[in-house]
Amino acid sequence: MQLCDIFVGLGEDSCTQLVRAISPGKLKTYQLFDRVKARLHVGKLNSEVLRKAAPRSWERLSAADNEFATDLAQAILVSHLDLIKDVLNHLGIPHEEGFFAKDSDAAGLLKDGWQQSAFDQFHQKYPRAVLLFYINHLAWEVAKAGDVFLPAA
Repeated sequence: MQLCDIFVGLGEDSCTQLVRAISPGKLKTYQLFDRVKARLHVGKLNSEVLRKAAPRSWERLSAADNEFATDLAQAILVSHLDLIKDVLNHLGIPHEEGFFAKDSDAAGLLKDGWQQSAFDQFHQKYPRAVLLFYINHLAWEVAKAGDVFLPAA
């Protein structure tokens, strides 16, 4: 599974919500602002521009632009570090303010049913699209998952 597959598997509506959930302020904090602005091919970057960029982003993700998907994922994740910290704490995965240590191996800490458990714990606290994206990103990055997780109804 590629990173684009997560975006596509969650659907266009979720992708639109994810792009709109990017925080330009957080991008500046983590020195990603100019990079994301360039990747989105926009002259300025604010919430209105992000709203308008969502359809083009979907097209690029649907066309399997994995480099774009990597940069977009990074922008989404740094915009939601509180969610990441909460999920990692819930799962008992050691981290440094939401970031893994360089040589950490968290795969063994993910128990059967961890995705549904994390979703159940946080689906009322965080936006659904962002939570599902992070759960799937974690599964892709750590557990090398081959399928997109969608929660039981």
